[in-house]
Amino acid sequence: MTEPTASPFASFTESDLRRLFDRQEYVVEDDIVVPVLLALRLGRPLLVEGEPGSGKTELGTVLADGLETELVRLQCYEGLAAENTLYEWNYTKQLLSVQAGERGVTDDSSVFDEEYLLERPLLRALSGDREQPAVLLIDEVDRADREFEALLLEFLSEFQVTVPELGTIEASVPPIVLITSNRTRGLSDALKRRCLYLHLEPPSFEKEREIVQRKAPELDGETAAEICGVVQRLREEPLLKQPGIAETLDWSRALLELRFGTGAEESDADESDADETEPDTDTALSPRLIDRTLSCLLKEAEDVSRIDDDLLEDLARAARDARERTEGQ
Repeated sequence: MTEPTASPFASFTESDLRRLFDRQEYVVEDDIVVPVLLALRLGRPLLVEGEPGSGKTELGTVLADGLETELVRLQCYEGLAAENTLYEWNYTKQLLSVQAGERGVTDDSSVFDEEYLLERPLLRALSGDREQPAVLLIDEVDRADREFEALLLEFLSEFQVTVPELGTIEASVPPIVLITSNRTRGLSDALKRRCLYLHLEPPSFEKEREIVQRKAPELDGETAAEICGVVQRLREEPLLKQPGIAETLDWSRALLELRFGTGAEESDADESDADETEPDTDTALSPRLIDRTLSCLLKEAEDVSRIDDDLLEDLARAARDARERTEGQ
């Protein structure tokens, strides 16, 4: 076996991590920076829980991009089997080689070698001659069965995979492991014990506005504030699915397309439709415009049906209040 090398993040500081996030336009606070830093320096998996759309998956993408390393993603689902996560043999290629007389099954030129091995995400995260660890993103682990959790525990304990025909494959540089969960079911205590923990809370108004302004810089500050004011007010409603940051950004881009775009859709629109997307005198987000674009924020029919005229007026009022709070800043 190859002895694991020392952690490449032993001297990584909080300032280094903040600069990494800043370069990737990922807005963070102490509640995110410290757990991620500890996971990097201690070499421990990080379990990230939160509502869908809260930025869990993007955290893995940002880390991989910021560290200039490979992102290996395993999307979990019900019935996920070991061969879909570890490895498979390319049986078709093996059969063709045997039929062609190029390889056998027992001699030195066996079809059971790495040329015929199909790496799946867990093995991929271990293999390769890397100086920089890969980022292994195990996404939505709560969708997989408990049997997969047992497999994952074994993998995380040693960071190695045994292929009977080849032997044990061990990472010379263990991957950075992020495990995300939407909390649709409880995870085992054994898995939680092996991980550091991060819960992503819904963002504050100030944080969400900064995210919108970074991701959609074409929007002026007042309109970004209005958007976040509306979303923050919507989250106060007992919705089946609260809008997350992903929905806020979708809505921001949709509003840009409707109000500032120059595509063919606008040129073909009639004059009355164009007027409905124009800003009001005191707010960019009128009740009509909010109503027309709700599909960007709400993804359940029951939630859409809750939006009546009174709530639309309330949402427009929240937009005005948010604009007033931020004017002149």
